[in-house]
Amino acid sequence: MNALIKIAGTLVVATALTLPAIAQTTIVAPGQSTSGTYMDYMKTVYARATFAELLQLPLATFDKEFKLTPMAAESWSQSEDGLTWTFKLRPGLVWSDGEPLTSTDYVFALQRAATDGYDFAWYWDFAGGIKNWKEVTEGTADVSTLGLKAVDDLTIEITTNAPKPYLPSVTSLWYPVPKHVVDKIGDDWALNVDTIVSSGPFDIQSWEKSNNSVVFTKSATYTGPWQAQIDTLEVDPSLGAPEVGLPAFLAGDADYSFLNTGQVPVATARYPEGIRKNAVFATSYISYDLDSEPFNNADVRRAFYYAVNRDELTSTVLKDIAIPAGSILPPGYPGYNPDIAAEAVFDPEKAKQFMADAGFPDGKGFPEIEIWYREEGGYNGAIVPAMAQYLQAEFKDVLGITMNIRVLPGADWMDGLRNKKNNIFIAPYEYDYLDPSNFYGIFYNGGRHGYHIPDYDALVAKADSESDWDTRYDLYAQAEQIMIDQALIVPLVHPITIAVISDELGGDASTPNALGFTPLDRLGHYFFTHLTKQ
Repeated sequence: MNALIKIAGTLVVATALTLPAIAQTTIVAPGQSTSGTYMDYMKTVYARATFAELLQLPLATFDKEFKLTPMAAESWSQSEDGLTWTFKLRPGLVWSDGEPLTSTDYVFALQRAATDGYDFAWYWDFAGGIKNWKEVTEGTADVSTLGLKAVDDLTIEITTNAPKPYLPSVTSLWYPVPKHVVDKIGDDWALNVDTIVSSGPFDIQSWEKSNNSVVFTKSATYTGPWQAQIDTLEVDPSLGAPEVGLPAFLAGDADYSFLNTGQVPVATARYPEGIRKNAVFATSYISYDLDSEPFNNADVRRAFYYAVNRDELTSTVLKDIAIPAGSILPPGYPGYNPDIAAEAVFDPEKAKQFMADAGFPDGKGFPEIEIWYREEGGYNGAIVPAMAQYLQAEFKDVLGITMNIRVLPGADWMDGLRNKKNNIFIAPYEYDYLDPSNFYGIFYNGGRHGYHIPDYDALVAKADSESDWDTRYDLYAQAEQIMIDQALIVPLVHPITIAVISDELGGDASTPNALGFTPLDRLGHYFFTHLTKQ
């Protein structure tokens, strides 16, 4: 009998040795910042480690069509008065150490954020509207008074100050924090690979803090939606700059790379099937000090609105990196209205007439002005300086005015904007959460620009609390029509990013959405779990 067992065992080993090894798939991707502190999105957003959010499971998130999809939460409901939301978690979810993932981990994450100086805390007041959030963050109320409650292990109850029909969208940035680990070792849990636990589709294998490069592996314990289709994800932030990323891609050392304008023709000629474009949900626009001459005159602002040839701007100066903007909302963003966007046309004769109506025929008597923009990198660094020079020449040609240009550090620019130290600005803005209220809110009741337009404010306030989505969108469209009629802003461009991907990549994440755009890692949870490699 023992001999038979030995023979059988030998045959098993021999057979195993002759079988092909199971192929391991690894994707090498460009990263974000080359520096990072905590591997915890709920500790710091702006200084988080590379793709820290991939380790954790939000209550909900968005697919490539920007459709909200339940993740940790399997369902949610809103009370009749609109002030209370109930989220039901999926049963059976666990942390990578085997501990159950419960409602307490989500509630704890926001309680800690409200009391520990979270650098994204404003979001949960502005977007989430959580009851007593502002009071708790300002230290005038106890954390126990927050509108958050873990009813049981699988039920979260959220109370808001006002109806927030878009709250499920806001929860796309709500990640759990492992209370059972924090209770033992504090915030240091997110500093070392050995102590980091995950609740999402990936675990962490290594983290090189000198350059913020990270290696993620497919989770063996994750049972929720969107499980990873690859085995390993290597993220190298040094590849984020196209000047570094494209050479690495060409050498076969990266699976995709973002492109700068000079690289686009070369990459397109060499990899015509690999080019992917994405319309970033961002808008660059002109804003004013509405109380200061000459922009306290609506006809002057209307002249500027019609004096911009957006098609020429984006087909020449900003070729391949921006598309024309006719609305504060980018194409594809919830609530985007093409009829509103179509009103932003280049009409030099109408622009000249408005200037004449304002008392400045052909620019005569118009004061010399200076437009301010902020110094920054990324796609704005490529777009805004060139756009400012184009506008300078355009306004001279069409309106007959002199507009100088000034670039300031970000803090100085923001100080000038908020405290009205200048009367005209180029203002870029990228979304924080996927709802029209995000963009319209920056002009509401003072907001980012100190605008106080009663009719606009009334419409936005009504839309923000309206539960019927068609009605909401109509109200926002009416509000934006007021912006157009009073020329409160001049929409200029929406940024475009261009990338090239390897022909070895596949899966839904590698193909364009219904609008022809491929969001890539801007939708990290969807992208990295719906990506395959041959």
